[in-house]
Amino acid sequence: MSGAHHHHHDHGHGHGHGHGHAPASFGRAFAIGIALNSAFVLIEAGYGIAAGSMALVADAGHNLSDVLSLAVAWTASVLAARPPSPRFTYGYKSSSILAALFNASLLMLALGAILVETIRRLIEPQPISAGPVMVVAGIGIAINTITALLFLRGREHDINIRGAYLHMASDAAVSAGVVAAGALIALTGMWWIDPVTSLVIVGVIAWGTWGLAKDSLRMGLLGVPASVDARRVEQFLTTLPGVSAVHDLHIWPMSTTETAMTAHLIIPAGHPGDAFLTSLAHTLEHDFRICHATVQIETDDHAGRACVPACQPRTQVA
Repeated sequence: MSGAHHHHHDHGHGHGHGHGHAPASFGRAFAIGIALNSAFVLIEAGYGIAAGSMALVADAGHNLSDVLSLAVAWTASVLAARPPSPRFTYGYKSSSILAALFNASLLMLALGAILVETIRRLIEPQPISAGPVMVVAGIGIAINTITALLFLRGREHDINIRGAYLHMASDAAVSAGVVAAGALIALTGMWWIDPVTSLVIVGVIAWGTWGLAKDSLRMGLLGVPASVDARRVEQFLTTLPGVSAVHDLHIWPMSTTETAMTAHLIIPAGHPGDAFLTSLAHTLEHDFRICHATVQIETDDHAGRACVPACQPRTQVA
């Protein structure tokens, strides 16, 4: 088989799509988001302590976790843009996947803390000074909405950016709920409205967080990205001119924006030439968003049986 193998590795450069460089353009969004939310955390915590409102202090703690998550996501986006090295031959692209996993975990922890406090408030309702709480929460809506909008356009193609967007959008929803609850409490004097509103908000945020956690975990386990249909890719490869079979097809995420693929194509007539490989790489990027493709050409129909990975565990016979 040694003489029949040819490889082609296309990095997707020069096609003008920039799938792998999306996070870098959000540097300004991360800087603005971190600055705005850091300032709001100080204001909210200070006002909460001065007014004796544990609800505002707790929410300030939740917002602090968002500042941390934005910093992690920004760091990952910067690392992902760094060039490869002899040790990290793909660069640090997968750091964006780790950041998405971290942010999903952080959101779950924040939800758990809010849920515990909410249940405690349901059991023991406490008086709330509705006016000041509504004012501070209103400021929170504005800041979190502005920050969420900064990440709006990138959330569909990068789960690292989606994680940042969800953090900010969920905070805006929490603040809106607090304002609505404050208004109802001011009108009715029923303190239990606050924890009930919190329960509804927790449910809404948990639903979005579960999706982020699932996607980031799948990427962390090198599962086929949701944006790629593996069966369609295999069908496409099988229908290429001269290809009689496809085996050892692997598709995995290199980062939250870049997808890689390797495959063995059996072409009995022999190597089809560089033009075939260049066209194949171009189609894979444009039609399937796979920007790193490595294809091995084989001429023997039985070649697949001999392609056993050297590191595959073998059964020991006593």
